[in-house]
Amino acid sequence: MAMGKRLEGKVAIVTGAGTRGDGIGNGKACAILYAREGAKVIAADLDPALAEATAAMIREEGGECIPFRADVSRAEDCRAMVDECISRFGRIDVLHNNVGITNSGGPVDYAEEQWDRMMNVNAKSMFLTAKFALPHMERQRSGSIVNIGSINGERAIPFPKFAYAASKAAMIAMSREIAIQYAPLGIRSNVVLVGLIKSPIVEQNNTKLYGGDLDEMWKKRDAMSPTGRQGEVWDIANASLFFASDESRYVNGTVLPVDGGLINMVKL
Repeated sequence: MAMGKRLEGKVAIVTGAGTRGDGIGNGKACAILYAREGAKVIAADLDPALAEATAAMIREEGGECIPFRADVSRAEDCRAMVDECISRFGRIDVLHNNVGITNSGGPVDYAEEQWDRMMNVNAKSMFLTAKFALPHMERQRSGSIVNIGSINGERAIPFPKFAYAASKAAMIAMSREIAIQYAPLGIRSNVVLVGLIKSPIVEQNNTKLYGGDLDEMWKKRDAMSPTGRQGEVWDIANASLFFASDESRYVNGTVLPVDGGLINMVKL
C-alpha cells in the first residue's frame, strides 16, 4: 500500500479503533488511513484484542501504531490514553472521537440506566478525551479534533432514537463550543455526520429488523439513499482525513454530512 504525506509528522489518537466482527468499521478505517498518510497512531478500544488487530494491520503496511485499551467513558482511562500518547510520541495533533453506541426507543421506553449509558459513551467520552488532550494541543498551539457524529443529531429518522439523537446533538454542540474557545490557539474541532454506511456494526445492529435477511437489509438501505447506494467506511475515513489534515486549517466548528445527500430529503 502506497503511503501518503498528508499527515506526515503528526500524531493521532483514534478511539473506537477496533472492529467487532468481520471487515473494517469506521474507526479502524480512519486509523488505517491516518497511518497511510504518515501519522503515528494510538489505536484505542475497549477490547484490547480489537485494538491490537488494528495496530497489526497498520504495522503490516509499514505504519506506526500502538494499541491501547481504554474505556473512554472513564476519566482515568482517558487521562492514561493521552499520557501514553505524549510519553511515546511527545505530542498529539489529532484527536479522533469515534466511540458510539446506539439503540431505539422513546422517552417512555428508555430506562434511566439506558439513558445514562448512552450519554456516558457517546457524549461524556468526547468531553473527557478533549479535557485531557486539549492542554497538550494548547501548548503546541495546534491540533484538530475530529468527532464522528450522525445525521440523527440534526434530524429525526424513521425509528425512535430519543437518547441516541440527543447524544449526537450534544456532540455537535460540544464540538462547536470547543471550536470557538480554542480557535485563537490554533485548535480546530469539527464533526463528520454519518449517514447510511455499509459497515460491520450496522450489520450486527440491524439485521434482525429484516428477519435476519442480510441481502434484503442492504437492498433496502441502498434504496433509502438519494445515490441508490450506501456509503462505505472509507468515505467516512476520507472526510475525517480532510479535517485531520492542514488542508482544513480554515475549517472550524463545522458539521459535514457524509450521507449521499440523505439529510436534505423531506422524508427519510
